[in-house]
Amino acid sequence: VHLVESGGGLVQAGGSLRLSCTASGSDFNGPVVGWFRQRPGKVREFVATTTENGGATFYADFVKGRFTISRDYGKNIMYLQMNNLEPADTAVYFCADDLNRSGRVWFVNTAGSWGQGIQVTVSA
Repeated sequence: VHLVESGGGLVQAGGSLRLSCTASGSDFNGPVVGWFRQRPGKVREFVATTTENGGATFYADFVKGRFTISRDYGKNIMYLQMNNLEPADTAVYFCADDLNRSGRVWFVNTAGSWGQGIQVTVSA
């Protein structure tokens, strides 16, 4: 499966963006898909995840109710709605599938796929 992100860009603090991740070639791998990000000079970190039936969503603590993950099963697309963005949210955002969890740590299984990443820049 090939994952492609879109919807990134430059926004002022307090603004909103909606990222999309489209799976082409086949469905998303595994029942759990999600988003990660990599801020400048930092390691990649978990942002949000949702299960296949949308029955459960999980978010990183720094999201603080500002982001919402969703999934359109008919179109093989998932979204990350980001509201009240802060300069600290500036990062390259990656979508991924076939996520798993060890304790509180989310990771992508070996068989999972990553998108190429998309830049989100939040100005003060």
